Amino acid sequence: MYFLNLSLAQFLAVFGTISVTMVLLYLLARSRRKQVVATLRFWVAAEQPAVVQKRKRIQQPLSLLLQLVSVLLLLLAIAQLRLGTPLAAPRDHVLILDTSAWMSAVAGKRALIEEAREKARAYLKSVPASDRVMLVRADGLVTPATAFETDRPKLERAIASSEPGATALNLDQALAFARQEQALSSHRGGEIVYVGPGRIVAQNLATALPAPKNLRVLSIADTVEHCGLRKIAVRRAAADPDVWDVYASVRNYGLSPKALTLTLRFGGAPGGARRLFVPPGSEREVTFQYRTRAAGLLEADLLPHDAFPGDHHAALELPAQPSLSVTVYSDEPDPLRPTFTAIPRVRAVFRPSSEYRPDPGSGLVILDRFQPVRSPAANAIWIEPAPAASPVPVREKLDRVQFDRWCSDDALCAGLRTHDLRLASTYVFESAPDDIKIGQVQRGPVIVARAGKYKTVVFGFHPALSDLRYELASPLLFANIVRWMAPELFRRSAAAASNAGMVTTELDADIRAEEVRVLQQDGTPVPFTTRGRTLRFFSGTPGTVRVLAADRETAYSLTLPELWEAKWEIPAGVKRGVPALRRAAAVSKDLWQLLAILGAMGLLAEWLLYGRQDGSFRRMKPRMTVARSSMKKAS
Repeated sequence: MYFLNLSLAQFLAVFGTISVTMVLLYLLARSRRKQVVATLRFWVAAEQPAVVQKRKRIQQPLSLLLQLVSVLLLLLAIAQLRLGTPLAAPRDHVLILDTSAWMSAVAGKRALIEEAREKARAYLKSVPASDRVMLVRADGLVTPATAFETDRPKLERAIASSEPGATALNLDQALAFARQEQALSSHRGGEIVYVGPGRIVAQNLATALPAPKNLRVLSIADTVEHCGLRKIAVRRAAADPDVWDVYASVRNYGLSPKALTLTLRFGGAPGGARRLFVPPGSEREVTFQYRTRAAGLLEADLLPHDAFPGDHHAALELPAQPSLSVTVYSDEPDPLRPTFTAIPRVRAVFRPSSEYRPDPGSGLVILDRFQPVRSPAANAIWIEPAPAASPVPVREKLDRVQFDRWCSDDALCAGLRTHDLRLASTYVFESAPDDIKIGQVQRGPVIVARAGKYKTVVFGFHPALSDLRYELASPLLFANIVRWMAPELFRRSAAAASNAGMVTTELDADIRAEEVRVLQQDGTPVPFTTRGRTLRFFSGTPGTVRVLAADRETAYSLTLPELWEAKWEIPAGVKRGVPALRRAAAVSKDLWQLLAILGAMGLLAEWLLYGRQDGSFRRMKPRMTVARSSMKKAS
């Protein structure tokens, strides 16, 4: 016989406090008290006897005894009095099933996960029926599959539905979770059982925690020779933007050297092949170059295949080379031709003003000194427009004016410098508060940019016919305008095929932390951290994640499985293997329900026997006193 919720000292302290309080209440409640009556006419003054100090007595000892017994029964129910011994009480076990990506490897004729399920079922059969078991699936994350359960069919169904994930095993996290759950449980802690081969991430070796004393390991043999792709990265070559530089990393996880072949395909067509020799436990990198402007699927295959084919194939979606179509409507196109043909990835088409169409079907329209019938439905640069047709109102026209300054707080003016620039003739505009005043004279802005559905830049003078054409700021100004209107044209794109889990990458030195965004394929933000130039984010499932940093974008195709980096050595003294069938010889019996019912019945009986009688006695007592006084007066 023992208490489950309270110790004996705690129980005695609580019961003693309640008992003393009840006895004091009985002594005070039953003492003589003043009575308020309507008149003293029939009362006789009593003689004043000598004051004698009397010892207080409990007038209803049976009522007090019945209440004390009832409270004792209720406290026994709260303390959960049990028949039996503590060793025979049910226990809570945590069964950690390894569901890391490596568990899909084939050893012999079956996958490692199948052997793990079999050993997990065998352990369930060895546990007494009264013990509760929680099933936890462990890979890069810890996922409870069940609560603490005695329902064995439910646990077996959860084991059968467990499948390998996409990340490597974080065993320290799984063991810490198991200890926490057992500490929060109201039952006696049982065993923490790990089922798996013990292939872990390197982080567990650096921050290894002591193994729990109640740990049991059901090991799985996994002597598998394996080589796989670790990462593939592609980016545009610095010398030629039409060429993709491809970098691939291959790791040998086995114990013997391997000769491998890595092949590339783009759009289903062969793109190259490399032979490489990888020593055991090491990595090798290979590089390719592939020329294409088109978008398509780049695939890498590692040959020959082995017992774990999950990382023998990787695919990347390469974006097309961005370009911008520009339509220039001008009757004198020659001054503008050198400016737009010099900007990379800009395809300029020059047409006379008589062929103007409001819907040009291009990304940028340039209107050179003519008045269109209707404004173009596209981004546009207006050069010296007619005052009646200008998208920005013209305030005045000035001749032989000194250029004053460029704006300093916008990317449109980045790097613009001029010295002693004079304009032979220019319009001065009446700009709105939200307009960007790119260039100004003393009387107001002469180059204005306006955002909206279609972005617009208006020149009050012709940049190719003024002294600005002799300045280095002229081509830089048009490059800034094109970057503002079509930023994707200057965005540096890269792609990488990597494994799910923790992704680490290095940022360029000129990138600030506030310029970084990490997004899923649907645009949902992904939490990330930056420390110095190192960016880290976690993705527990395969998918595509985009990292945007200023004008750079990297698309991570997280389709490769994350594999182990080290083998966990089982500490000395840890129990191993499936235990023999354990039966609870004397299962403890819980009595709290019966004790609670008896305690409630005792309190109810006390109230029926003494509570109502005491109330009626108090109501009758003044009447009896008045009657006795009347009789004395009459005699």
